[in-house]
Amino acid sequence: MRGSVSPKLEAFLVQVNAAISEAKSNNVTFTPEQTRINLNNLSAFMPQGPKIAKVINRHLKAHNREIPVTIYNPAPEKQLPVLIHYHGGGHMCGSVELYDPVSRNLASICQCIVICVEYRLAPEHPYPAGIDDCQQVLMRYKELLTDMAYCEQVYIAGDSAGGAICTTLTQRSITNSDLKIDKQILIYPSVDYSMSSASMDKNGQGFLLEQEKIKWYFEQYFQNNTINDEFIKSVSPLNGAFAKTMPKTLLFTCGCDPLRDEGVAYGQALRNAGVEVESIHFEGMIHAYMLLYSLVEEECQQTYHSIANFLSKTA
Repeated sequence: MRGSVSPKLEAFLVQVNAAISEAKSNNVTFTPEQTRINLNNLSAFMPQGPKIAKVINRHLKAHNREIPVTIYNPAPEKQLPVLIHYHGGGHMCGSVELYDPVSRNLASICQCIVICVEYRLAPEHPYPAGIDDCQQVLMRYKELLTDMAYCEQVYIAGDSAGGAICTTLTQRSITNSDLKIDKQILIYPSVDYSMSSASMDKNGQGFLLEQEKIKWYFEQYFQNNTINDEFIKSVSPLNGAFAKTMPKTLLFTCGCDPLRDEGVAYGQALRNAGVEVESIHFEGMIHAYMLLYSLVEEECQQTYHSIANFLSKTA
């Protein structure tokens, strides 16, 4: 069933859809450069996040590269849990800078030390380069916090492609004891690269994230492997292994998101495996609503506070 969008987003979508229609009529093709600019333009809807007591940029050395991160510590005098934040952007867009307000809100409202990872992006660095960077930070984040007090609890969070990274790492944690994850937070995650769910067709046009654009994203990410159905199926978290040992999960889905049904199916697969899952569904929201704060402030704040409540539970 196609979603029914919130009136808060109607005027915005009219503008977006007019721009998409004009681009198609002029035979404008997708490019990484323009797509990154377009996503960065959403920063106009994101006010500066709250002030954080300590914000510092660091690098984690990994083989022949350095992985940049930004660390947000809201209370350096306290021993806080660690939340590793993987931003969205179709595996080829987005940045720590664009998501700075999100990281600040997570740190302030959830009272966690947030580490936001500047992982490598496609097409310059195709699959699995970005995931490898994120795994390195998850395995070795303590090397980044040598001068900070922190608890042993470690959480991971991500939206869209960041959610795909989270779900891949949690599945790797089933067989890799070096990957310790106490909880994961998934916001409209991408978990099925085959694009086969019903909502992909129902919500794939007119709600900002277009089906055609998703396909192009995956072509940049997987490159020649996009024509290999078995490969695409094998790397889709929805088709991967599930186990009761996977971390407790908080899952956000949106009624007007092409990724809606795959997110719901992923949550059900976790439950079937015996994993505790909390689900929150925003019927009138679209993909990437967390980057549209000034239009949907109430839903964004509800998201942040739901994450804080989820992380505060000890049982």
